[in-house]
Amino acid sequence: MKYTKIPNTDIKVSKICLGSMTWGNQNTEAEGHVQLDYATDQGINFIDTAELYPVPATAEISGRTSKIIGTWLKKSGKRDQVVIASKIAGSGDYTAHIRTTGFSPNAIKEAIDLELKRLQTDYIDLYQLHWPERDTNRFGVRSFKLDTKWEDNFNEILHSLDKEIVTGRIRHIGISNENAWGTMRYLQESKSHSLPRVKTIQNAYSLLTRTFETDLAEVALRENVGLLAYSPMAFGVLSGKYITGNAEENARLKLFPRFARYSSEQATAAAKRYLKIAEENNLTLAQMSLAFVNQQPFVTSTIIGATNLEQLKENIGSVNVNLSGELLSQINTVHQELPNPAP
Repeated sequence: MKYTKIPNTDIKVSKICLGSMTWGNQNTEAEGHVQLDYATDQGINFIDTAELYPVPATAEISGRTSKIIGTWLKKSGKRDQVVIASKIAGSGDYTAHIRTTGFSPNAIKEAIDLELKRLQTDYIDLYQLHWPERDTNRFGVRSFKLDTKWEDNFNEILHSLDKEIVTGRIRHIGISNENAWGTMRYLQESKSHSLPRVKTIQNAYSLLTRTFETDLAEVALRENVGLLAYSPMAFGVLSGKYITGNAEENARLKLFPRFARYSSEQATAAAKRYLKIAEENNLTLAQMSLAFVNQQPFVTSTIIGATNLEQLKENIGSVNVNLSGELLSQINTVHQELPNPAP
């Protein structure tokens, strides 16, 4: 395993982060525990969850993923050997079953109270805002419309998180599904008012979604905010299994066809071309896709997810794959001709 540090901290994390959002829905508790055992045996020490998980989110199963991690932490006794990242859900119709108060001071306190109980721990290493409260172009929305109803509350949010850091219940903070303006506003508030500084940003990034490079990559590198890249496999599209027709019946897009963000005609065309490049270079598409993300200078850790051990083994093994300059040039040729087919 390769390691790096969460920016501006002394916390060492594996370059591969174990995602968990299938546990409690597509995967059982026992399967989640097996994945955790295998991943930590391979040197992974970074685990990502959220109060929203598993997905698709419903009132009946909300928080179940973190409970699975909590029972594993209690059983394994490895709390001091792993770095736990979690998230508070933002506002939205699909999170009304959790709460409707956004990132208010009481909401942040309540969310952390409940998550600590689920995880059976006294602290969370990295606590993230799952998406902005304001209505902006998140979750693959390409167009932009100014939200005139939202009132600026960056300062209030940071004050609330600061209180939790002081008590020791969270150690550091991050953001997720954020854009360049929101990231810089958080950094501005922390600098101007001596408030906690955002250390990471968790956004989608893959061969099919490289929009992070248009503005946020420069912010990440110049401001030292590390990307935790999620969906590096584009909901499994970049495994090649949907292209070749080898997807199992419990594959995400078969179970939940509404998750079609990476399944457009353009995205499929790009994925087919990437598959050809991988095969010509004696790699699987999954290995090439993950290695591409791992090698980016603005990426702190790549969040992988798997529904079985074979997938998990292949995904973790990508950390040892190095893409040559020639292969990267081939990838960039496709990107120039089919740029960001999935937003």
